[in-house]
Amino acid sequence: MWPLDRYDIYTVNRDGTDTKRLTHYDVYTAEGVLSPDGNRIVFTSLKDGDLDVYTMNTDGSDVRRLTNTPGYDGGAWWSPDGKQIVYRANHPTDSAELKAYRDLLAQRLVRPSRVELFVMNADGSGQRQITRLGGANFGPSWTPDGRRIVFSSNYKNPRSGNFDLYIVDAADGANLEQITFDEHFDGFPMFSPDGKSLIWASNRHADKTGETNLFIAQWRDTGIRN
Repeated sequence: MWPLDRYDIYTVNRDGTDTKRLTHYDVYTAEGVLSPDGNRIVFTSLKDGDLDVYTMNTDGSDVRRLTNTPGYDGGAWWSPDGKQIVYRANHPTDSAELKAYRDLLAQRLVRPSRVELFVMNADGSGQRQITRLGGANFGPSWTPDGRRIVFSSNYKNPRSGNFDLYIVDAADGANLEQITFDEHFDGFPMFSPDGKSLIWASNRHADKTGETNLFIAQWRDTGIRN
């Protein structure tokens, strides 16, 4: 379970000065990511009664709701050109699942054990599901050319904390490739701007349980696709 504590979105200069509060919803409002051009922020909020994805200007104006399907939508990340957004979602498929989700939501809780990846245009149009793996698929980001999405998943053993990194085509989720094969958690991958390196967080080589460190590796794309 994740607690949906009360958060709001703020901005601050890189030196820590000029803190500005952008939202005043007094509910879970988090997971904010700045667009590549620095003009808008994508975030998740409970402000309208469901966990949905929104965007707004960096001064907090022009808030736009992008998702409307009942269920959790979050963890959004902009494509390199700022024209698309990838996010994770769990949309209940029947009345029993919807009731269970809403019962938890009433307690300010969400169960993120089953989430798949979706892509949409930056205005919320063209929403499409790109993974159907099962388990928890999350922490997505893009290759610098915007053609593929790298993410973390435990779909091979959904009840475990053994997450590995995978990469798929952004257009349709085709050409799934596994990148890491460690028995511990690997997540939150991101490419360097030139696409030559991949950085991610991992529990491997930890001195104590739960210790997480950053790892970096050279990226070599074979170019081989099915």
